[in-house]
Amino acid sequence: MSEMPSDPKGNELPDFQIAMADVARFVRQFSHDLRNHLNASELQSAYISDIAEVAELKDEVKRLRGMLSEMGNSLQRLTSSLAPVKLTEMPYEARSFIEDLQQKIGMRFPKTSEAIAWNLSLKNDVIEIDPQLLQEAILELFANAFLHQREAGPIEATAAIADGNFAFTLREPKRSFDLSTKQWGREPFGRVKHGHYGLGLPRVRSIIAAHGGCFEAHFDSADSTLVTIVNLPLSSATV
Repeated sequence: MSEMPSDPKGNELPDFQIAMADVARFVRQFSHDLRNHLNASELQSAYISDIAEVAELKDEVKRLRGMLSEMGNSLQRLTSSLAPVKLTEMPYEARSFIEDLQQKIGMRFPKTSEAIAWNLSLKNDVIEIDPQLLQEAILELFANAFLHQREAGPIEATAAIADGNFAFTLREPKRSFDLSTKQWGREPFGRVKHGHYGLGLPRVRSIIAAHGGCFEAHFDSADSTLVTIVNLPLSSATV
């Protein structure tokens, strides 16, 4: 049983239970308000750059505008990670989806994409998906694989049809892994650090669930491998 939070004098403070939808609504509004201020600051910086006569000052203003732009982009990414999942589905060949994904991975991770060992067993099977959102989810899995506790050796990506589902499996070598996978992707804000807010995996889980699929992970201690599995139902449509 967790202890109630208290102030420096030992007085108990209320432990508020806030619905995730309320958190998302607050973040959207707060980000919108901040972006308005950032946009005004960027316009003011542009004006200063126009009237500045000293080259050094122009360079500093240019750097300032870049910082403001990155802050705005960070807020936009945060808002997007909490946005409700609204699918625009279409029949899509699983093989074509993986080919598109491979191309996007090469563009987004040019220095690390060669570490992926692909094992594909797909023909003309069709899945009913929102290609953009599903791609976002799988790319997040690869981003985590490249970023967190990466070990030597290839990251194995397998895509196949199994038991009437499209099955995508990611196997990451991990010599040491002490996290529980029971609530994998179910604990937003669980691990927070600079630039990362513990929202990536919950977003992945939401996208997969919206597609009628399932998302799970477990650590294979015998092989020292973190295994992530995505299963999606096949479509009755043809393309």
